[in-house]
Amino acid sequence: MLKVLPFRRWQRLAFSLAGLLLFVACSSAPAPTASTGGRYSIQQDRAPSRDVNIAAIPEVVPEPINRTMAGNRSPYTVLGKTYTVLPTERGYSERGVASWYGEKFHGHKTSNGEVFDMYMASAAHKSLPIPSFLRVTNLDNNRSLIVRVNDRGPFHGDRIVDLSYAAAMKLGYAERGTARVHLESIVVSDDNFRSVSTGGESASLPDIGGREPASSGDKYLQIGAFSELQTAQRVSDQVRRFTQRPVFIRTVNSSSSGVLHRVRVGPVSDAGEIRQLSQRVVAANLGSPYTITE
Repeated sequence: MLKVLPFRRWQRLAFSLAGLLLFVACSSAPAPTASTGGRYSIQQDRAPSRDVNIAAIPEVVPEPINRTMAGNRSPYTVLGKTYTVLPTERGYSERGVASWYGEKFHGHKTSNGEVFDMYMASAAHKSLPIPSFLRVTNLDNNRSLIVRVNDRGPFHGDRIVDLSYAAAMKLGYAERGTARVHLESIVVSDDNFRSVSTGGESASLPDIGGREPASSGDKYLQIGAFSELQTAQRVSDQVRRFTQRPVFIRTVNSSSSGVLHRVRVGPVSDAGEIRQLSQRVVAANLGSPYTITE
């Protein structure tokens, strides 16, 4: 004779069977595997999914550096190869291939503990002290801008510098991935004003397109440095639309990169005028101007 169980006992038996089935199912399911991307959630680097407004990318202005040991341990080893950090960036000048890095590293810490922002103009370099400032010129289109070095790399291939995605956009090679570039260090030498010297210059040639006053301590706005004189003259003509100040080209013979034509404005002593002129130059996508003192 079949014995009928009370409802509560049927209920307890049903819950027990359900728990047993759940246990068996969980025991037979494969365990989750650890991510192969390390601390990065994206395995393959890529460009940002949203559009980037080039005009909104902030200009990098060289400033006095308070350097610490953060990111400057030397020597250091990556992928079995040992690298040495230069004692100073002064005089550094080099030509080679630049690449860029973006979303995979966005929001993660750089070598000196800062947070990488792919929408800012920054760079990774294997041997320059951190932080430091570089003028980068795309030799394929003569576009130029200043970046702040705050990271180490690149450690693959024959590339000499990794720029942030934003910097690659401004230089016009983000879609291609790499570009031939000329790197030139910028060293701030005056704490009271943004006075800088660029590396690698060995001799000066006559100025072109204007007269440069020779008095010591004059301040000038350097618009850019170009390998082609025709490009420098074109930029000079456009800058003259923004100012009544003298616009001239100083041609120099760089020991490592040959002849460069530097477009300058001045002398200009008023900081407000310099700031306004710089904003107009950046808005016109003519370069990343900075102030020098001679």
